[in-house]
Amino acid sequence: MAHLKKTTQLRKLIQSGRTEFLMEAHSGLSAKIAEQAGFKGLWASGLSIAASLGVRDANEASWTQVLEIVEFMNDAVNIPVLQDADTGYGNFNNVRRLVSKMEQRGIAGLCIEDKIFPKNNSFVDCDATHLAGVEEFCGKIKAAKDTQRDADFVVVARTEAFVMGRGLDEALRRADAYRLAGADAILVHSKRQDAGEIAEFSKCWGKRHPVIIVPTKYWRTPPEEFAAMDISAVIWANHLMRASVAAMRKAAQRIFSDNSVAALEGEIAPLDEIFALQNAAELMEAEDKYFPRGMAGARKSCGVRPITQKCCSRERAK
Repeated sequence: MAHLKKTTQLRKLIQSGRTEFLMEAHSGLSAKIAEQAGFKGLWASGLSIAASLGVRDANEASWTQVLEIVEFMNDAVNIPVLQDADTGYGNFNNVRRLVSKMEQRGIAGLCIEDKIFPKNNSFVDCDATHLAGVEEFCGKIKAAKDTQRDADFVVVARTEAFVMGRGLDEALRRADAYRLAGADAILVHSKRQDAGEIAEFSKCWGKRHPVIIVPTKYWRTPPEEFAAMDISAVIWANHLMRASVAAMRKAAQRIFSDNSVAALEGEIAPLDEIFALQNAAELMEAEDKYFPRGMAGARKSCGVRPITQKCCSRERAK
């Protein structure tokens, strides 16, 4: 699907009739790593982006700060990005502006959740009073759909009814209202350690619209069970961020303990791999093509060069 525009890729992914998998990313680098692993789509996680900025997943980072990071992610890959847009960062008018700015940057779609602004993470705050009214949230969905210019731009509506303890009937009522308001898919969230709530929902839902899930808590569920539930997409929502935290903490503690990096060098990514992820070679080719004749060679001899080139005499003398 690489030849298709990213909005079309995401729409086809969600409507494929198979259970697809989206990987979390929170930076251009993590986005590229997920793409290279084989994932067909990315989840720009609000939690992970907030964590990478050192703030809480409670709208402490502004929507423009989040969108700037998502733009870097989108630029780094050829697969679509579904942005975790929390509650839409305000009311229907904030959602309209957000959709306009997302489309300008080529982001394939957004997911908004039915909690009030400012939100808190679903696994931190479970106060049922923080659930938005159905009519108000439907207004946000309609505002998003009326604002989009690309017909394939995807709007996912996420219900927190299970997380807030409202039960199956409320989850179904909200999901159907969001479907009728124009949402392209429904994300139904659960904080249980098993997929029981999701299975009940799916059985009653009856394939009336694509369903997306986030099995952060019920991760032990075999993927074939999701397929049996007719789940359209599964989002691994925070795992690259969590993996990077574990790896960075281990590296930092070891370097601090040893006062040296010697023991660690064989266990971490070599610089060549980082340069490859950054596509440094393309810059060298572009410099040969666009830099004034004679200047490109001079630049290379002073450090701006392909990573395979030997160090120049000036560098060796340092």
